[in-house]
Amino acid sequence: MSNIAMDAARLIDMLPEQDKNLAYEIIKKLVLAWDPDFTKVTEEEAKQIAQAEKSGFMDEGDIDWENLDRMAL
Repeated sequence: MSNIAMDAARLIDMLPEQDKNLAYEIIKKLVLAWDPDFTKVTEEEAKQIAQAEKSGFMDEGDIDWENLDRMAL
């Protein structure tokens, strides 16, 4: 988690419960406006995805489950 996100969480935690809920709803609205389908990735997530793809990661859809012996795994 980034320092900004941790600082924001600490600040929100200092608020009274009703204001915490308001802050949460504002943040949620901002995130949904930025990515309504939750399909974008953060810079850190992009790095993790790239690392996984380079590590020999294989998508389940690419596996021929009926003929595993023919696959070069």
